[in-house]
Amino acid sequence: MSTAAFSPSSPSPAADMADSPISLRAHLRHTGALIRRNLLWIRQDPESMFDAVLFPVIFTLLFVYVFGGSIGKSMGGGQDQYVQYVVPGLMAMMGMNMAQGVGTGFNQDFNSGVMDRFRSLPIGRGSVLFAKIAVELMRMLCATAVLMVVAVLVGYDIHRWAGLLASVGLSAVFGSALMWVFLTLGVTMKNAQSVQAMGFLVLMPLQFGSSIFAPTASMPGWLRHFTDYNPLSALADTARGLMEGGPVAHDLWVTLIWSVGLTAVMAPVAIHKFRTKA
Repeated sequence: MSTAAFSPSSPSPAADMADSPISLRAHLRHTGALIRRNLLWIRQDPESMFDAVLFPVIFTLLFVYVFGGSIGKSMGGGQDQYVQYVVPGLMAMMGMNMAQGVGTGFNQDFNSGVMDRFRSLPIGRGSVLFAKIAVELMRMLCATAVLMVVAVLVGYDIHRWAGLLASVGLSAVFGSALMWVFLTLGVTMKNAQSVQAMGFLVLMPLQFGSSIFAPTASMPGWLRHFTDYNPLSALADTARGLMEGGPVAHDLWVTLIWSVGLTAVMAPVAIHKFRTKA
């Protein structure tokens, strides 16, 4: 749906209406319309799906065939054992990488004037952000589906379908929490390059200082302490427990606490920054 469908006759009254209380039903209606608008934009620009399609293919092939033999051997097995180890970890990465994309896209919308147009309309401010997150979660599910297809082709055995579905849901919960962080960066940073640079500085230590790609037993003590509190390690280990079997309670609670904490802190900040951005 184009933004013209919401076009008010006068910008000032519309802005006043947007600042007035809006019912939950209206919020849901606005969010649905904006989700449809964003999906139509993806259909018109299919290249925006390249990262969701290519990222899981590249990372799966890279880690399985470049590092799988050596890391699998150090684990007491081989490449086949490493495939079973790394795929749940890569699933944990899907939401994180999609979260970075929502921040850069949000910033580009601001710089192009699209968000200024939305803020002049009589719609709930949160609806714009919730619609962004909903569409990014759809892209994350597409990326996860591609990942699992590639994983099966390189030898991954799905032992527990219920655990797989639970892992996808947990990754979506944590990914949506991270999206609030990047939406805040998208509002506050001057350009998309700055959002990408900040995302790189934040995500790279979290990715490689975790149990996503390799067991943490051989890491130095100080780094193991970092991985103990790294939410990506907790998410990856929970996914392995759900998909392969093993204890999940502690890591599951850690992941949920991080998800709830990030959402509770960053969602109000992102909405406030969106409302007040000059």
